[in-house]
Amino acid sequence: AMAAHALDLQTLLTQTLALPAQPRIVALLLRELVPEQPSLRRLSQLFAADPALAAGLLAQANGPVFGMAGRVTGIPEALALLAPAQLRQIVRGMPLGVGTHAVPGVAMPAFWRYSVDAARVARALAGTVQASPTAAYAAGLLHGLGELAMHMIDPGRAATISELVGPLDPRRAELEMRLCGYAYSHVSAGLARRWNLPPLLADALQHLHAPLAQPGFDPLACVLHIAAWRARSREAQWGERALAVSFPGEVGVALGLDIDMVLRQDPVDWMADTGLDVLL
Repeated sequence: AMAAHALDLQTLLTQTLALPAQPRIVALLLRELVPEQPSLRRLSQLFAADPALAAGLLAQANGPVFGMAGRVTGIPEALALLAPAQLRQIVRGMPLGVGTHAVPGVAMPAFWRYSVDAARVARALAGTVQASPTAAYAAGLLHGLGELAMHMIDPGRAATISELVGPLDPRRAELEMRLCGYAYSHVSAGLARRWNLPPLLADALQHLHAPLAQPGFDPLACVLHIAAWRARSREAQWGERALAVSFPGEVGVALGLDIDMVLRQDPVDWMADTGLDVLL
C-alpha cells in the first residue's frame, strides 16, 4: 500500500544515505590514483563528472579534519586539501550505480548526464552574472542529488509522482511541492548542510525552486534555476515553442539574461571524446 503522506523533510534528511557513483568514473579514478603524484587536472575532470563523488569530496574537505567546514566551495580547492590516500578512501567507499536497481525508478545514465549538463550550463551562466563559476559548477552538479535521496528513502512516494511526470521532467519540482510540500532541491540543500558545505551553496540550493521569492537577491540560486530548466528541457527534447513557453522569464530578467543568451550556452556534446569536461 502506498503511504498516504510524504515523509516530512526533516525525517527524510535524518536517514542514512549511500549515493551511487558511476562505475566507469570510479574505475578511472582508482587508476589515476595509483601513482604517488596523480595529475590534479585529471582528478579534477573525473570528480567533476560525477555528482556523488563530488559530494563525497566536498563533504570530506569541509569535514572536521581540515578545520575548513563551510569554506571549501569547489572541486579544485577540495583536491588541493586532500592527500591521494584520502581520495582513494572516498573513491573506494562509493557504492556503484550498477544495473537498473541502483536507485529505484531513476535511469542513472540519464541522471548523470543531466547533472553534468546542469553544472556546465550553470558555470557558463555564472561567468556572465559575476557569480563564481567554480561554485556554480559544484552547485549544478550536486543540485539533483535530493531527487536520488527521495527515490531511495521514499520509493513508493517517488513512484506515485513518476506516474504523472518523470524524475527529470521540467515540471517535477512543481508537482513535488504540491504532493510533498518540498521539492528535490530542498532535499539537496539539506544534504549540503549535513555535509557542512558553504552556506553559499546550501542557500542557493534551498532557493533554487523559487529564487525570486526570497528576501535578498541570490544570483547563484537564479543561475541554478535557469540551468536546471535548460538541462531538463534538453532531456525532454523540447522544441522551440515548448522552450519559449516554459523559459523562466522573470528569473532571466533578474539576471539580465534572455532565452537566446541561455540557449547559446549549450555545452558541447558531453559524451564526445572521453565524456569528460576538459574546460575545468
